[in-house]
Amino acid sequence: MNGGRLVALEGLDGCGKTTQAVRIAAALRARGREVVLTREPTDGPFGRRIRALARNGDPLSAAQERELFTEDRREHVARVIAPALAAGRWVLTDRYFLSTVAYQGARGLDWREILASSEAEFPVPDVVLLFQLPAAEGLARARARGGAPDQRFEQADYLAQVERIFAAIERPYLSRVDASGSAEAVTARALVALRARTALD
Repeated sequence: MNGGRLVALEGLDGCGKTTQAVRIAAALRARGREVVLTREPTDGPFGRRIRALARNGDPLSAAQERELFTEDRREHVARVIAPALAAGRWVLTDRYFLSTVAYQGARGLDWREILASSEAEFPVPDVVLLFQLPAAEGLARARARGGAPDQRFEQADYLAQVERIFAAIERPYLSRVDASGSAEAVTARALVALRARTALD
């Protein structure tokens, strides 16, 4: 009951997972869980570089992009995820390795190989909540947020391919959550999925 759990929130840009991460963390804390809320890319050196490249649209090969995400994840696991799990905390991460599978897979890399190698190297989540929303709707939401657009990732054709890869992934730890409707309704669906796969009461 008190063991650590790793919960990854995944989905297309604009699906609402960042909002849901905050809401789910609050719901878990209300149930007495110690929660570490984190994200990828991180705020570490690799994560900062990834964010800068995405904002500027600077050219980078798919393989180079994958390596940056992998190095960022190695640091993330070592500094945040593994210690929190060892201490019995619940870790909620806004994006994890399925994002690399889908996003770098959509750039032409072998997404099945990325998935297999990620599962071999990194802690496998107890649950992945995959928030599903049509790519066009997610893109419209992302653009409605304002601010500088993500030149590398917020492109309609590209996100449609990401969506297809997410749809093709089948893993026992994966729960698909309808991301349409109000934030409250989506949180309720996500908590149902968590209860089905963890000792959440």
